[in-house]
Amino acid sequence: MEPINKKDLYRWCSIPVDELAKHSPKVPFAVVETREEMGYAMASELVEEVKKNNSRGRQTRAIIPCGPMCWYAPFARIVNSERVSLKNLVVLHMDECLDWQGGLLPKGHPFNFRTTMERVFYNPVDKELGVPEESRFWLTPQTMERVKEEVWKAPVDITLGGWGQDGHIAYNQARRDPYSLLTIEELENSSVRIQYNNWDTVLALAQRALGAAFQFVPPMSITLGVKECLSARKVRIYSDTGAWKQTAFRVALFCPVTTEYPMTLLQKHPDALVTATRETAAHEISLHPEWELF
Repeated sequence: MEPINKKDLYRWCSIPVDELAKHSPKVPFAVVETREEMGYAMASELVEEVKKNNSRGRQTRAIIPCGPMCWYAPFARIVNSERVSLKNLVVLHMDECLDWQGGLLPKGHPFNFRTTMERVFYNPVDKELGVPEESRFWLTPQTMERVKEEVWKAPVDITLGGWGQDGHIAYNQARRDPYSLLTIEELENSSVRIQYNNWDTVLALAQRALGAAFQFVPPMSITLGVKECLSARKVRIYSDTGAWKQTAFRVALFCPVTTEYPMTLLQKHPDALVTATRETAAHEISLHPEWELF
């Protein structure tokens, strides 16, 4: 993997947030002012897809993340207030965290995605409108082949997700093992798998959610591959978490496709949109033209 040129990276990160569109971004993007605005936009995207398909008498098939967290409350509020039936929604959960032996986490662990999704995504929706249990496809070591088959059984309408500090979508992190580096084609065709998380992913999650107690961050994960995530007709990626997503956002917009930042593959998708809050779309380097970094 050829590393990104530092001069290029500095140039991309130096662009003021309000001037990003003037520099020919390689993927469509949107900037919203607040996480509340972003959460409503993300929730509305899925609700509108469901309503459209409901009116046609067909299923909605969606790959869904555990986070960003800001969209779950508005999603339930819109569904409940507008009485939108989710009975024809098929939810393909994109990833799950695992312990050091590849096993599932305790139900009360903050990184147990199933527990979290049951609490914030499913339970707030009125029962008579909710997604049927048999239409909820949880990704675990025991179900991975079944979920993979379900993804490819019929077209996926939409993938919703966030991105990581290294531009990972789902848990498709930049692979840095010196003995098995990936080509762009291999990354693009990556599929469902169990893996160790990168050290920087562990540290980023620890800093964000556990007061930097990296000892409690799950060291492994199971994920849908890039191939599954980008198979959807529409891909909508969001982030409201500020500084630790800023560089990946700039790379996604301006860098040619690279395995160093998997989300650059969005450039090859026919209907992708990256949405960030202003804090996330801005970059600290752009605020300090006096800095000399190299």
